[in-house]
Amino acid sequence: MKPELNGPYWALRLGIGLTAFLAGLDKFSHLLVDWNMYLNPLALTLIPLSADTFMRMVGVVEVAVGIAILSGWTRLGAYVAAAWLFGIALNLVTMGRFFDIAVRDVGLSIAAFTLARLAEVRDPLAAHEGVRPPAPGAIRTRA
Repeated sequence: MKPELNGPYWALRLGIGLTAFLAGLDKFSHLLVDWNMYLNPLALTLIPLSADTFMRMVGVVEVAVGIAILSGWTRLGAYVAAAWLFGIALNLVTMGRFFDIAVRDVGLSIAAFTLARLAEVRDPLAAHEGVRPPAPGAIRTRA
């Protein structure tokens, strides 16, 4: 990857990774916002869980995605974040409310997709094999 792309890569990786992680944690404390208001009431008729329980499950996924992005599974985590954020935007649009947040989440989804693509360019071996590359000088063997 061109050296001038390192800055954007790290900005996206830290920004999206920390945002997912912190938003996921907040699903348990509601310090930032009451997340339940963003859950489509139709979803509650389809799932056999309370809004609090469902949002805590969402929080676990978001924390996991944030950790993945920050800990070296950047490509996979960023693709999951991109799809996840787009799904959140669809949820909000189908509610007929919070269009401003839906637009923001589409933009974040595009940013997460861009991060995933940058991760592929940065580490093409891992992108093609689905694994992290060996350390420099390590001997590679195939089973």
